[in-house]
Amino acid sequence: MASIFLIAMFRTFPNAPHCLITMTVFAFALTGLAQAKPKPVPRVQALPQPHDEVSFQCAGRELTRLHFRSTQERPFLFPVNGPSGVSLTRMGHPHDPVSHSHHNSVWISHALVNGRTFWADTSGDRIVHQRVEKLSDGDDAASVETTAVWRTKEGEHLIAERRKTSVEPLNDGEWLLVVDVLFSALKQPVTFGETAFGMMAVRVAKTIGVKDGGGTIRNSEGGVDEAGCFRKRARWVDYAGPVTNQAQEGVTLFDHPSNFGHPAHFHVRDDGWMGAALTFGGSLTLEPGQTTRLQYGLYVHRGVPDPSVLEERWRNFSERAAR
Repeated sequence: MASIFLIAMFRTFPNAPHCLITMTVFAFALTGLAQAKPKPVPRVQALPQPHDEVSFQCAGRELTRLHFRSTQERPFLFPVNGPSGVSLTRMGHPHDPVSHSHHNSVWISHALVNGRTFWADTSGDRIVHQRVEKLSDGDDAASVETTAVWRTKEGEHLIAERRKTSVEPLNDGEWLLVVDVLFSALKQPVTFGETAFGMMAVRVAKTIGVKDGGGTIRNSEGGVDEAGCFRKRARWVDYAGPVTNQAQEGVTLFDHPSNFGHPAHFHVRDDGWMGAALTFGGSLTLEPGQTTRLQYGLYVHRGVPDPSVLEERWRNFSERAAR
């Protein structure tokens, strides 16, 4: 626009000093800039970071961070910051960090795929990130869409994965994490064998654990702690406890009703971890090209909410439309 205006000025006033014409054009351009309205800044953003990470932030405060470097054993989310700003999850078992190095805060994995384990860190079978497909920001949510491949130690590709990881701020510093994943069998049938380990898992902070911090576990069926929740079917399981000397917070793991085997058996321990076991009740086989879609939610909350509150949050999650 400015270049067109400059040509017109030279044609209209061929004898005018060039500097005067140029100053006039700049003034015209600055007037246009002053009148332009800035675009609104999204409240929730998925911000790429160095070292293959995405930081999910709400109004500048980090809620969680996705780690997806292709040399890792699997993608995972850490930290998972509660309303007080303290992470409600941790990396590894507090008393056995070496053999439980696979406890990566919040993660997706499975211990028995065609007889192979993608659960432990020592097998050589890995969930390998391929690419970031899309980053989305907004006032109500932010998300990142990624692809990965489940690859054996020998380099064979068993499963193609498409995953959407979203964060949705709620009220009073609370928020919801949603992991929506689509698995496709590749060149051969893929069987997720019967096991308590996999698909969605959470290692809570040490202070929240029943044994280490005096926290508590509850499920949708009225069960309490490991004795009442261990490998029991449930729509959701909540793990909550002290995060500071003044505050209690926690996380509730939701199993979506469309998931295979719903309601899931939850493998839950007083030592600070819980997982929604996809195939504890029986194996799942996908033929080449066949897919299965899974949705899990993690409600990050203040205090120790009444079960009716957690049930209402789960119902809202369960009504989510397909992406």
